[in-house]
Amino acid sequence: MRVVLDTNILISSLITSVSTSAQVLALWRSRRLDLLTCAQQLEEFARATRYPQVRARLSPAVAGALLNRVRDRAMVLENLPKLDIAPDPDDSYLLALAAAGEAKFLVTGDKPLLGLKRHKSTRIVTPAALIEPLKKGK
Repeated sequence: MRVVLDTNILISSLITSVSTSAQVLALWRSRRLDLLTCAQQLEEFARATRYPQVRARLSPAVAGALLNRVRDRAMVLENLPKLDIAPDPDDSYLLALAAAGEAKFLVTGDKPLLGLKRHKSTRIVTPAALIEPLKKGK
């Protein structure tokens, strides 16, 4: 199943290892999910993990290890369509990524994005909303 994980989910998964975000990342690591990403997200992740408030809770080595793993194992898409439909224009690339990669889910903690509920065939959900059906399907 193809998914897009918002950068806030990636960072949250590293900060709190027992969070639902960490559970989603574990599903990807165990190859139950196919992660889609793009250069813009990789750059955003690298930039966001250097913010002082994130650095206080997350070591650069741990952040760098995840960045390298995502770069190596995720499906990195290029030439995304230009979209301007997200409540926050900085999030439009996530919707473009989901559409271009035919993602089933865009997983985020961002309330304005969650308010969209769907973009084309992609459902926009919280980590918990993604995990719950997968637990029942075990």
